[in-house]
Amino acid sequence: MSNNTIISRLRLLYRSNSTLYMLIVLLIALTILLSILLPGRIFTLGNFQSMSFQLPELGILAIAMMITILSGGINLSIIATTNVSGIITATILTKFITVGSGNSFFISVIAVLTGWAAALLIGIINGFIIAYVGVSPILATLGMMTVLQGFNILYTKGYVISGFPPEILFIGNGTILGIPLPLIIFLVIAFIIGILLDRTPFGLSNYLIGSNETASYLSGINVKKVLICTYAISSLLCGIASTVIIAHFNSARAGYAESYLLITILAAVLGGADPYGGLGKISGLVIALFILQVASSGLNLLGVSTHFTKALWGIILLIVIGLRNIKLKK
Repeated sequence: MSNNTIISRLRLLYRSNSTLYMLIVLLIALTILLSILLPGRIFTLGNFQSMSFQLPELGILAIAMMITILSGGINLSIIATTNVSGIITATILTKFITVGSGNSFFISVIAVLTGWAAALLIGIINGFIIAYVGVSPILATLGMMTVLQGFNILYTKGYVISGFPPEILFIGNGTILGIPLPLIIFLVIAFIIGILLDRTPFGLSNYLIGSNETASYLSGINVKKVLICTYAISSLLCGIASTVIIAHFNSARAGYAESYLLITILAAVLGGADPYGGLGKISGLVIALFILQVASSGLNLLGVSTHFTKALWGIILLIVIGLRNIKLKK
């Protein structure tokens, strides 16, 4: 690796750390503001528990989105992939587990792994189309999203698949030492992906491809292989998210988490990910998710319309990207 590449990487790390400090300050400021506007209402045990169950679903999907953004791409099919995985898992659970069945745990494991395998296959297909066929990530994943949405609706006919065994429901609603299991799953995934991105050859290659794909290829990186792995990991995370979601709601359907697509992009960009790739850290994403979750909860308690909240997320996304572009031009 050349000295210029190392210096460039160090500069990117400095910018990431600066963003992290700014996010911490923003979180503290938001906490103080909501404490003043909603004294005794926002920071209650019940509200914390509610946020602890809601954040992991969005958080895992946001990581799935961010890992592709870091490579200079995007994965618009994360929600559709999540629902396909959940529907497949739910179908196996409801078809093969009956009341009083003694092998429900074994079937549950098979169902979950099958759902994850389906998600992984979708990611590999996405990566192959992008890496080998040469289709742009936004078009490839948009096309995949459309195909999967059609399949989801065609298969379920708009109905809900429900009725899962206790071991599945525990994943989405259980606690360990008072800590919601979904939150533990999210934090473990964030830690693993953080290590994968920061301390492995794959992670460094992913960053470098996002910074300059041509230079990465000329430096000996197997760009096609890395891209396939990136989209495979992204989709596998969608499979894990699907398990948490269907376990939380005790059902699967075609339209779950549709509102999350914009928020996952917002969380990634707000957390410091460069929309053009090559820059961003999982730690920044985690703090950004807490900021958005606290803000969403506060707006809800203030009686703000959910439609206005969605519009607000879009406005914030445009502002963050605009400010970042202005900063880069200076």
